[in-house]
Formats: sequence, C-alpha cells, structure tokens
Amino acid sequence: MSRSLTPLTCLWILLLFAAGAHAEDQSKDQSDDRFSEDAHKILIADPFIELHTGPGRGYPVFHVVERGREVELVKRRTDWFQLRTDQGIEGWAPREQMIATLEPTGEPLDLQEPARENYMSRRWQGGISGGDFDGASEVSAFGGYAFSDNLSIELTLTHILGEFSNGYSATLGLVHVFAPEWRLSPYFTLGTGLIYTDPKSNLVESIDRDDQVGYVGGGLQFYLTRRFMLRFAEYRHNIIFTSRNDNEEVDEWKYVGFAFFF
Repeated sequence: MSRSLTPLTCLWILLLFAAGAHAEDQSKDQSDDRFSEDAHKILIADPFIELHTGPGRGYPVFHVVERGREVELVKRRTDWFQLRTDQGIEGWAPREQMIATLEPTGEPLDLQEPARENYMSRRWQGGISGGDFDGASEVSAFGGYAFSDNLSIELTLTHILGEFSNGYSATLGLVHVFAPEWRLSPYFTLGTGLIYTDPKSNLVESIDRDDQVGYVGGGLQFYLTRRFMLRFAEYRHNIIFTSRNDNEEVDEWKYVGFAFFF
C-alpha cells in the first residue's frame, strides 16, 4: 500500500480534536475540582510559594507567601491550585510547590491526585488514533473495557488509506498496563482479528482479500486530565495469515491517539 492521506494530516486532525476535548475538560474542572464548599485551610511548608495571576506558567507571579503562613485552598484546575491569603489575595500555585504543604494539624496535605481517583474508577474508554500501516496512512477508532487496573480488552477498527489499495481491519486484543499508578506508563498488547484489502487496480490479479491477522505490540500512555488520555508511539508487529504458501509480516505504527474515559 502507498500513501494517499499522510500521517501528518491525521496527526493534525487528532491534535485539533484533543485540544478541544482538553479545553472542555479543563473548564469542567473549574467546578468539579473543589476540595469543599468552604475553602480548605493549609500551612505553607516550603520557604515560600509564588502566586500566579492564572493557572499556568504563562501568567506572571504577583505575590509571594512565606513559610508558616496559613492560606485557604479554594479549588484545583489540573496541576494548579487557587489559594487565598488571610489578606484576601487570590492567586494560583503549581502542584510541585504544593507537595510540601500541610494540614493545620501538621499532617501532609492530600492533594487528591486525579491519576488514581478518577482514571482507575472508570472502566470504559474509547478513542481515535492515526499512524502508518506498511507505508500507508491509517485512522483507527478503538474502545475497551478494563477488567482491572492493569488488564483490559480492546476492540480496534482501522481504515487503511493507500494509493493502490484501501484496507479495513477489526482486531480484538488484550492490553496490559505495566504501572497504572504512573501518569506516564508503558503498555503491552496482544490480539487477533480480520483484515480486508480492496485493491484500486482493475488488473485481473488484483482481487479482494479477506485474511486473519495476529499481532503483538506496545506503546506509551499519558493521562492528560481526569477524563482524557494520550497514547503514542504504539508499535504493532502484524502477521497476516494468507491463503498462499507464505504469510505476510507488516509493521504498524500508531503515532498518536487520544482516549476518553466514561
């Protein structure tokens, strides 16, 4: 198969989808990530905490809170926390500066990390990805169910776009995540399915083919927010069991994909 729709085009489509989904999820976090109806009191344990005017490093620092001061933790937006001082000054601090903060009792503050609380509580997920199948572009849609934090089953439907032929595949496989408690974690996948090839040529020898396929592979996943996950650099080694004397071995790369939990 040759290229017709380049992987770069697929990548841009996926990035636009993810940007919109990520923005929508962040807006929901503004109301969902409150620690309580009343602001939560905490003690600053670092030498100081810098307050930004907004939840991001692009916002300037406008105030500094010294060690030992008590502030109110108002709400959280992904890895940024809104704080209010006893003087009524409100600003945003990054997660890395909040790790050492304490409860008024002196106990370490529970940051209510979404990586475990939200990701692992959802068993169903779906998403899309784009990549390369033996030199041809591909676009995939996938959905899965998690039996446990480590093991899930996944159905993938793929449209392969080539210059001389198109293809369609449906595969069902197991996905093992090695460290689900990590925000960035490798995974291993193993499965089987069917692949259908539809040649564009009118030559007599070019006939439609319907073959079984088996694969092994792996990749990386990264939890973007509590509802969305990035999957990238997934490699699959496919063996297509043809009706001829020899089977075909095909390398497949899924460059980037986005999944959402529900």
